[in-house]
Formats: sequence, C-alpha cells, structure tokens
Amino acid sequence: MITGHRVRALAAVALAVPALLLTACSVSGKPVDLATVTSLDRPQPAGVEVNPPTTTGSAAAVPPCDPAASLRPAGPLPAPGAMPGGTTMKTIQDRGRLIAGVDQNTFLFGFRNPTSNALEGFDIDRVRDVAAAIFGDPGKVQYKVITSAERIDALKKGEVDIVVRTMTATCARWVDINFSATYYVAGQRVVVDRSSPITGVDQLGGKRVCAAKGSTSIQKLREAPAPPEVVAVDNWSDCLVMLQQGQVAAVSTDDTILSGMVAQDPNVKLVGPRFTEEPYGIGIPKQNEDMVRFVNGVLEQSVARGSWAASYAKWLGQAGGPAAAPPAARYRD
Repeated sequence: MITGHRVRALAAVALAVPALLLTACSVSGKPVDLATVTSLDRPQPAGVEVNPPTTTGSAAAVPPCDPAASLRPAGPLPAPGAMPGGTTMKTIQDRGRLIAGVDQNTFLFGFRNPTSNALEGFDIDRVRDVAAAIFGDPGKVQYKVITSAERIDALKKGEVDIVVRTMTATCARWVDINFSATYYVAGQRVVVDRSSPITGVDQLGGKRVCAAKGSTSIQKLREAPAPPEVVAVDNWSDCLVMLQQGQVAAVSTDDTILSGMVAQDPNVKLVGPRFTEEPYGIGIPKQNEDMVRFVNGVLEQSVARGSWAASYAKWLGQAGGPAAAPPAARYRD
C-alpha cells in the first residue's frame, strides 16, 4: 500500500525531473562539435588511379609472335590419378590440390555465388576441368582470388599452378609466362548508362572511362582515335559502381565482362562494335611447359566431350553472346 506521504514524495520527484532537464538544456545554448560538410560526392572504391601506367607484361623488348599459338598436347592424356613421375602434374597430384588464380568479382566468368558462397562461372569451369583431369575430382582445387594486376606475378612467383581469369594472351605477356591454347575469344566494347548519348569508343575523348589495373583495356583506350581519361580500379565490379554513381562516363573492357554488368544492372547498356580481339588463355608458369601441353589436352577433351559447350550455354548463352563455337586451337610446334 502507498501512503499519502509516499504519494506526495513521488509527485515532488516527478515535478523536479522536467525542471532538471530544462536546467541541463539551458547550460549551453548552441550545439557542440558540428560536422562541417564540404562535399556531397559519393566515396570512390579503394585504390582508384587516374591515368595509371600501363602494365600488361614484360618491360623488355617484345619479340613478334602469334599470341594465340600455344604448345601442342603430348599425346593422349594420362588417366586421372596416374600422372607421370617427374612432371608438374605429378607434383600437383602429390600435393592433393590444384592451386588456381581466379576472380570472384566478374559475373558469369568468375564470381562468388551469394547463396552458396561457392565460386562459379565459365572460367571456374575451366579450372574444374583441369582438376578433374589430374585427380578425377573437379573439386580438388584451392582457389586464390587475385586482381588483374596480380596475375603475372602470381605465376612468376609460383604462388599458383594456373591462372584462369579472363586473361588475354599477348606477346608481351608470353615473355613472362606461358599460355594455353585460346579457350574463348572476346572483344573490347563500351558500357554506359542507359540514358547516355554515347554510342561507341570514338565518343569517349576527354571523358572519364573506367578499366581494371593490369588489363590490356587501358592501353587499347589510349590507342583510340580520341583517347579518354582512364580511371583504373582493382576489380571490374568497382567500375560498375563508379558508373552507377556517375563518377565515370563509361566502362570499357572485354564484352564478356561487360555482358555480366548488363545482366546485373538493367540501367546500363552495351554500345558500339568490338574494336579489339582478345584471345583468352590459361596462364601457366614459364618453366612448366609440360603443364601447358597437359592443359591443352584438357581443353581439347572438354570441347570433344561437350563440356565446353555446356558451360558456355549455362553462363554466356544467357548474356546474348556470340554463337557457342569454341575457338580452333593453334600450336607453334
């Protein structure tokens, strides 16, 4: 039971509280530590560079070559799990896993499925084909996620056995590493906002255009009749973000990568024809020629068995790409 004295005491406290709050508020008549807003610009992705140096291979003199011509397979493939002694493939088999440098940000080619957290895409299928040929198990892979700029160094340092990351074979890159036969041919194009009046690369002069560090796309943009101001980022997904935020007028790279952007965002569009040819090869350390011949045998087998076509239909057919025809292998020996 609450007594009359207790009621009067509680009422006094209740009356005192508002008075205390008013007193506290009147101690200072103005806000403290006001934030000064100097810009409403949206933040840029980390690592953005404007007009970066071009780094697509060796700085030494580059001998002429056919960049799409690789080393011929050395006869039929050995049975999975029975790699010949003394070979690069036997070393990988004994280790128990293939180490592959891949992307996780390029939709349709190498990306992380947000539902399963698994790496998927056309390039990932090529890795799984190689693992299946060595082990009889396509899942025996250790994926190492790398950026475009890290691809060659990862191979030269022996951090990975192969790189399968939308990598164009060029004569400059052949100086530093080996490539498999071409497993896909792309071509550079342009993506812009759907409301943009830009219709091709010839209209990019002086405009800010996004490309990935270490890609051949940067040099090709600089060779355009009307060169743009190149904005370089670590990953292609950063380019899409900058385009969405209005920080660049366009993104330019291989149409395969751009098709993935269009599939992700209906507010952007592909414009203009291809203005380059980009033969994709699997990167392999320079000293491992036996691995080059083995991987080329795997690629021939994937075409013959239909796994290349099935992979294309699953990933690239949905993006409206060219007809599902694997490129004919070319060999230099």
